[in-house]
Amino acid sequence: MQKSMPLWIIVIIIIGAIILWLIAVYNGLVKSKNRVDEAWSDIDVQLKRRYDLIPNLVETVKAYAGHEKEVFTKVTEARSSAMQAKSLDEKGKAENMLSQTLKSLFAVAENYPDLKASTNFLQLQGELSDTENKIQASRRFYNGNVRDFNIKIQVFPNNMVAGMLGFKAYEFFQVENEQEKMAPAVKF
Repeated sequence: MQKSMPLWIIVIIIIGAIILWLIAVYNGLVKSKNRVDEAWSDIDVQLKRRYDLIPNLVETVKAYAGHEKEVFTKVTEARSSAMQAKSLDEKGKAENMLSQTLKSLFAVAENYPDLKASTNFLQLQGELSDTENKIQASRRFYNGNVRDFNIKIQVFPNNMVAGMLGFKAYEFFQVENEQEKMAPAVKF
């Protein structure tokens, strides 16, 4: 005669397995959420670096092109707006506006050969270019983590656990300016 396992032991094993699964799903969601937050922090660090470089760049250009006040005002206002943006959508729009005003600042610099030859200007321009590249890389890293997290909270059965525990999808940090999406025209 073979003895069968009592029903209450089977129920305890099933309940234990469900609890372990819930713990694993929760821990995975928390880990993914923290990765997204860390990725945003990387963007924030690069944006702060950019904000710190801009006043020095403006002062350097002012020394050579003092009568271009409108451009300096626009850059300063765009920087201030970007620093004060709260939501991801506001931040994206403000950063795109700042990028556009920086392009106009560099366009002004093109009119001043002495400025273009200035070591200080070239160094600041190089640092800003490097920072822009780092922002772009951080943006891609952030968006990749957002994609992974959003998938995790949308697939079955994780979506039930995520919904019960209040996990919400993150927004992507996207370039909204159509000009930045297009490849630059190269003229010889």
